[in-house]
Amino acid sequence: MAESRLFSLKVTPRNSIVPSSLTLQYDSINTAEELKQFCSEIAGCKQIGFDTEFVSEDTYRPQLCLIQVAADGRLAIIDPEYVEDTTPFWNLLAEPGRIVIAHAAREECRFCYRFTGKPIAGLFDTQLAAGFVGMEFPASLGNLVQRLVNKTLPKGETRTNWGRRPLSKDQITYALNDVVDLSEMHDKLAAMVSELERESWLEEETAVFQQKVMDAETRENWRRVSGSSGLNARQLETVRQLWLWRENRAKNIDRLPRRVLRDDLIVELAKRGSTDQNKIKNIRGMERRGFNDHYGDIAAAIQTALDTPEADLPRRPRGSRRVVSPMLSQFLSTSIACISRQQKLAPPIVGNADDVRELMGYELDRRKGDPTPALLKGWRGDIVGKTFRRLLAGDLAIRVANVKETQPLEFIEP
Repeated sequence: MAESRLFSLKVTPRNSIVPSSLTLQYDSINTAEELKQFCSEIAGCKQIGFDTEFVSEDTYRPQLCLIQVAADGRLAIIDPEYVEDTTPFWNLLAEPGRIVIAHAAREECRFCYRFTGKPIAGLFDTQLAAGFVGMEFPASLGNLVQRLVNKTLPKGETRTNWGRRPLSKDQITYALNDVVDLSEMHDKLAAMVSELERESWLEEETAVFQQKVMDAETRENWRRVSGSSGLNARQLETVRQLWLWRENRAKNIDRLPRRVLRDDLIVELAKRGSTDQNKIKNIRGMERRGFNDHYGDIAAAIQTALDTPEADLPRRPRGSRRVVSPMLSQFLSTSIACISRQQKLAPPIVGNADDVRELMGYELDRRKGDPTPALLKGWRGDIVGKTFRRLLAGDLAIRVANVKETQPLEFIEP
């Protein structure tokens, strides 16, 4: 069986509590056999920390360029440029039985789902955990490392092109620095979460977070086409059909969807509702050379929308709730910060103004089929939903507790 190559890098951390210089030894994983062996060797680790580097400016999905791993003191660089199929690593992360540590792991979750169809098992997101103990949210990795480990991460490769080879020493050092402290960060954050008895909250939020990532990979997001909110049902169906064509085309040629067909052009095509290819071509922006071979496909998508039965057409989202007072909404949005301060939570992780409006509409003007608002579910329902219901019922009052505090207000019994 092939063995991975072991390399060493001498680095000099800045503002660190560790010695003035140290040597990072790491495995360089560049073949399928090396990856298979490496995954087998770390499969028994209780903790695996990892990060990825990717580029997403031009491709349909982010292009995975590098995987950095830290497991029981062992470091490794997995290079997808040479290891063409990294599925064995993602299969390992999808298997229960260990803690998988990452920071702001949205793209990492997407990669895992793309390769395995499963979420990361045992995920501990340090950014998410920090929000549950009252730290800044969302906190950058650099800020969190500085606060928890007293180190300053290098920033020189922030805008590097990770798709180019060979990688430089500075690039590899930068990449490894993103994972060397994950275990220590986990241990400190986990202890803080445990002290506040919020392990179940963090697990719940991690599961919701990963589910949202997976849903976004499979859900039709055509309603997010900018400028489509005022269209009628038939026009919305045209937007949907053009969006589906754009997605399929973008996937086939591996390009960003908006570079295949801009949102404003989709909306204009929907408004006109014409399948005449000459009229389509005469829309400003549609005369570009890249559309020459696709006017027929675009016209076919519009025709599909025109042929859709009335009963199957999408409907416009419901209008705003008439009972939602802007002043009351603003007051309750401010109240989230008060509740968060009292609970030692980062306010952005609890909710925002849209969440407040959703809750108010549900409580004051509930309609048949309305889903339960986020602020009334799970741990949010326990600390926010119940409090808001008492505020709306007049059973709680608010006062200035300390004018010197960033959030000086607190709730009290009237």
